[in-house]
Amino acid sequence: MTQTTGRFFDDIAKFMTDAAGAAQGARQEFETAARSQAERFFRSMDLPQREEFEAVKAMALKAREENERLAKRVDELEAAVARLQGAPTIDGGNF
Repeated sequence: MTQTTGRFFDDIAKFMTDAAGAAQGARQEFETAARSQAERFFRSMDLPQREEFEAVKAMALKAREENERLAKRVDELEAAVARLQGAPTIDGGNF
């Protein structure tokens, strides 16, 4: 009887090991299929590559800095014109 019980538990352990291996294999197949579908989906959306995105981001930052510099320059020029015309200014002019 001992040998039959031992063999029974050995068979159950083998079955559980095989089931775990099969589940692991199924999981890997599912992950591979899901990854493939996701890649196909994103390629079909015509999204920019990371390098393109970073290049455009850098250009936008540079343009923003240039706009701020030019806005400051315009303010300085407007103040100079106002002083030359004798117009009242808020920053210490004729007010």
